[in-house]
Amino acid sequence: MTTATASVPSSLTAIVGDSQVVSDPRACAAAAAGGRVPQHIVEPSGSENVAAVLKFCADHDLAVIPRGSGTKLALGNPPRRYNVALSLRQLNQVWHYEAADLTITVGAGMKLGDLQEFLGRDGLWFPLDPSGGASATIGGILATNASGPLRLRHGAARDMVLGMKVATTEGKLIKSGGRVVKNVAGYDLSKLLIGSYGTLGVIVEASLKLFPRPAGRATWVLEPGTFEAARDLRRRILNSPLDPLRMVLLNRRASSRLQNAGEAEGEHSLELWVEVGGPSPVLERCARELVEMGRSVGVQGHRLIEPAAENYWRRLIDFPALWEDFDALVLKSTLPTATCEQFLSLAQQGAERERVNLAGMVQPGVGIAHLGLWGETLASVAERQVTDLRKAAEDLGGALVVERYLKDFNGKWDVWGSAGDSVESMRKMKAVWDPRGILAPGRFVGGI
Repeated sequence: MTTATASVPSSLTAIVGDSQVVSDPRACAAAAAGGRVPQHIVEPSGSENVAAVLKFCADHDLAVIPRGSGTKLALGNPPRRYNVALSLRQLNQVWHYEAADLTITVGAGMKLGDLQEFLGRDGLWFPLDPSGGASATIGGILATNASGPLRLRHGAARDMVLGMKVATTEGKLIKSGGRVVKNVAGYDLSKLLIGSYGTLGVIVEASLKLFPRPAGRATWVLEPGTFEAARDLRRRILNSPLDPLRMVLLNRRASSRLQNAGEAEGEHSLELWVEVGGPSPVLERCARELVEMGRSVGVQGHRLIEPAAENYWRRLIDFPALWEDFDALVLKSTLPTATCEQFLSLAQQGAERERVNLAGMVQPGVGIAHLGLWGETLASVAERQVTDLRKAAEDLGGALVVERYLKDFNGKWDVWGSAGDSVESMRKMKAVWDPRGILAPGRFVGGI
């Protein structure tokens, strides 16, 4: 039985408090997802209240999308319905911290930038650089399994989680794992929730594995003349003792966009950015080795871009945000690492055929590619570009998703593509965890 619309705010207020429920349409518009605007924003101050809100919404068939800073709301299909935005901003406490053990437990609403600042006092960090950057919350990062180029050295979000606390639509709080590295109980449960896009339960707390912050960092840019040279250089670097922190391959338009340099000029159309970490002697040795490896495959230029590198990396990891000021289509592909250069080459060829602009960034040691497409003709060929690029990725053994739509997107595209044979098991899991289907309905793979 559905609660009358007028009684919903007062019922939610009874759970979380007078000032924690907002129903003003203008405020709710800021929490829109996929063109849908919620009727209410609810901001619980504790995990128990999150669970109670979820139970109320399940009992009264109100669709819920959890959010932190909103940096991941553009991801996924438009929701079928959306009644309540569940804000986790107040769940930003540090609950447990052991610097010597390299572990910390924090609320899901803690921002990544605040966490890094807290850890930096002890020379530690949580080595993730996802889209959204410092503004992204731990809950949003884990819910989407977000990562960036630092994944090359340290892995993805799910590789750094020791345990979690999750609120369910039954009003329960479930714990998995623990606070120490040796405790692996419930490890599969954490893996299930990480990357589920808030469709199974709401992460309210996480215990994380930490790492010492590098003593120093330096970024080198090498300029391979061809995709073949870029591939050979990637192989040499990954097969060497160099062990870079992160590495990306950019085409000319991506590099120009990143550095606000307009259209790049010159012969070299590709740049391989390599960041290394360690004390000064290590950085000097790495520089010599990079230059030598570059020369061995015919690299035609190299340069050190400190001290501006950190600012460039911040812009680069938030790739979708590079297109906020004009109408662009942003795509993400996951690929076998050996095919990254080939995929970017195919994408450039396709863009040239369709007469659209393409900025490409691939993480050649990880197997992730980001593409930004724009231009006067894009609206008429965008659907075909998505179809062709998705097929190219699948033919190489990968997949492709849409991260940012064109402004006139009509909701007919499938952001995710084929879910494959796993979709039925995913639907069964959804039915067990969220039997009323209130959590982010329709947002995930297969319309889950």
